[in-house]
Amino acid sequence: MPNTEKSRLNKYLSESGVCSRRDADKLVEEGKVLVNGQTAVPGMRVSDLDRIVVNGREVAGREKKVVLAYYKPVGVTCTEKDRHAQVTIRDVLDYPVRVTYAGRLDRDSEGLLLMTNDGDLINGLMRAANYHEKEYLVRVNKAVSREFLKKMSDGVLLRDLNVTTRPCVVKEEGKFLFRITLTQGLNRQIRRMCRACGYDVVSIKRVRVANILLGKLNPGDVRALTNAEKQELYAEVERGGRRPAAVPAKRENAKPRTLSADASARGQKSDKSAADQARPGSAAQRSDVRRPAADRPGGRKNAAAGTAAKHTRTEERTPRNGERDLSRRYAAHERTGKNAGADRSAAKGV
Repeated sequence: MPNTEKSRLNKYLSESGVCSRRDADKLVEEGKVLVNGQTAVPGMRVSDLDRIVVNGREVAGREKKVVLAYYKPVGVTCTEKDRHAQVTIRDVLDYPVRVTYAGRLDRDSEGLLLMTNDGDLINGLMRAANYHEKEYLVRVNKAVSREFLKKMSDGVLLRDLNVTTRPCVVKEEGKFLFRITLTQGLNRQIRRMCRACGYDVVSIKRVRVANILLGKLNPGDVRALTNAEKQELYAEVERGGRRPAAVPAKRENAKPRTLSADASARGQKSDKSAADQARPGSAAQRSDVRRPAADRPGGRKNAAAGTAAKHTRTEERTPRNGERDLSRRYAAHERTGKNAGADRSAAKGV
């Protein structure tokens, strides 16, 4: 049954396996695309009901959406057209349907690549603002230290790109091996981060993209995603990754409150309360008028007891407030930890 939903011509040709969107735009500009016998124009919308001819050959129609998990070996370049690349993804992945990668891996890295003919899925996964997770196993040339792990997880200033990486989850896996989960895709990001911390990368293997695992695939292996995997993947792309929506963006760069700041705020509040009590006709004074003289804070009977109780309450309250402040800061770190910060870098890959 033909798909009557209309889409832009370049997207239609891409989903039909003819060429990429960019190449489709070039073909349209060169007048090599006909729609229902008329020369196509950029931006026009078509469906399977239209007769589309490219370079004299009729387009059969849009293909069924395919999503593949592919283990990219070391030495393969994620590109379709690069005369300087010795081995490209096109050279090693022969599949009946034209697919392309949703997120790059540099030539010296290996591991999971998602390959698909769904342009919307590719755009959703590669958009850094969606905070989709990508997990890697990284081997370095020196023993992994706690200081190194902390620097990597807190975010590293990449001076050559003039950007600080987002905080991320980093875990030691061996003496020279660690696991890192990123939510952005700066160019050769892990290698740059390690170099900024005084380490050199020996190998990088990507083991997860969103909910899809590399699993037991060997270099060069490819498999189609199961229906359950695709449903979960599309659901995640639809909701824009796992970024916590409840955290306002302006709080990402806000300075955390310190215990001294809280104490100062409490002191100001106490000074204000004392001033209110001293003000003639205040609520505190009006309440004192209604209470028996013996029960008032200034009464001779309870003056000493009232003062002692006041100091006791203050001493008990201060550590609890301090603990509560630390709890808030820790909870905020947990909420934003791997998802804090943002970048507008257009460069992709790790």
